[in-house]
Amino acid sequence: MADPKGFLNHGREVAQTRPVGERVQDWNEVYVPGSLLPIISKQASRCMDCGIPFCHQGCPLGNLIPEWNDFAYREDWSAASERLHATNNFPEFTGRLCPAPCESACVLGINQPAVTIKNVEVSIIDKAWDANDVKPQAPDRLSGKTVAVIGSGPAGLAAAQQLTRAGHTVAVYERADRIGGLLRYGIPEFKMEKRHINRRIEQMRAEGTKFRTGVEIGRDIDAAKLRKRYDAVVIAAGATMARDLPVPGRELKGVYQAMEYLPLANKVQEGDYVTTPVSAEGKHVVVIGGGDTGADCVGTAHRQGAASVTQLEIMPKPGEDRAPHQPWPTFPMLYKVTSAHEEGGERVYAVSTTHFEGDEDGNVQFLHLTEVEFTDGKLTPKPGTERKIPAQLVTLAMGFTGTDRENGLVDQFSLDLDERGNVARDAEFQTNVPGVFVAGDAGRGQSLIVWAIAEGRSAARGVDRFLTGASDLPSPIRPTDRSLMV
Repeated sequence: MADPKGFLNHGREVAQTRPVGERVQDWNEVYVPGSLLPIISKQASRCMDCGIPFCHQGCPLGNLIPEWNDFAYREDWSAASERLHATNNFPEFTGRLCPAPCESACVLGINQPAVTIKNVEVSIIDKAWDANDVKPQAPDRLSGKTVAVIGSGPAGLAAAQQLTRAGHTVAVYERADRIGGLLRYGIPEFKMEKRHINRRIEQMRAEGTKFRTGVEIGRDIDAAKLRKRYDAVVIAAGATMARDLPVPGRELKGVYQAMEYLPLANKVQEGDYVTTPVSAEGKHVVVIGGGDTGADCVGTAHRQGAASVTQLEIMPKPGEDRAPHQPWPTFPMLYKVTSAHEEGGERVYAVSTTHFEGDEDGNVQFLHLTEVEFTDGKLTPKPGTERKIPAQLVTLAMGFTGTDRENGLVDQFSLDLDERGNVARDAEFQTNVPGVFVAGDAGRGQSLIVWAIAEGRSAARGVDRFLTGASDLPSPIRPTDRSLMV
């Protein structure tokens, strides 16, 4: 265990960010490179000898947090990396992108600021890469079994890596032109530089995983034919059906889904475009949706030189402290200021869009909204609060409603869906079609990156058992498990 008095001697310190005026001029990660290492051992020492580490319950991966905190405190980085990788295939992804439910469940967090678990995690893995401690783990022998993984987001990549290491021959199919799914084209560069994905892909290639980009199962290859070609299939295609906003003026030019807007900015960083076809430069931008995807749109608009940025949220503004009905160790809904919000813009809560107004050329110019309130458990407009705001670019970041039904994958496999529109599965993550499994958002619905990786690891065990009759692969979660939330 780390220093038993560490939490008494040291306060919480987090990663240092670059000045706003500097970082909005580029697309590099917002944190000061190397700023964590001088403070991280002291921060790891704050992990107290709590007896029952509830951080394990907060994290669906079952990360061995007290163990690698202790190694980080002692600066035994190799051992820390081994413990970190024991439960997590891609800690550099989660250390940058996860909202850290483990920190919400930290025992120290009952009456003090929680341990900076995410910062310790990312420090360990970055140190491991720098020290060349992250190496391919090719299987000793091959099983002779073949597996197709549909989708290369965190769930698909985790399943593919686990199954490859178990000795199966795995091919990952991705409909985009590059591997990574939402990690590649949904997460802006300033939150995670894509070099982190690229070196993991190279590790997986060295282990034996095959990748097929630009291939959409259901359109380019019939799903039923794919099933006949492989001994098993894992569907990790995500929940990519975006929730729309059916109000008058939705058809106007300049109104986009977030996942139409964000990937174009990432493609500029990949070198596909000199400038993005959809830019916020000089425009009044409105982002509808108060979650992480909305914040990504805000930060992207800042870097493109927007004239103004306004983010709308239909729910009331959350509090800055835990509400009584969200006690420790649950994941509370708190007012969160991301790096994108630090960079400027306005956030407006408890409002609903009524319609868009355009010019004579069909371009959106204004957004009309009204304030709303809860009445008898329902959101209702408040009379007399209608107004309009400038809006020359609007992004819809209101979440996702299920897996893609338009490309034919669901129907060609004859998959059953649950009541929420997700692909139904049994306790082994297997669908109603023998040998076809589902992992990640396609089966769970829109969720967090840690849940996606946990699903990929668990589904891999189900596939391994299906192919060989037994499995030594870990299964951190069941399909029915849910976050610690109330």
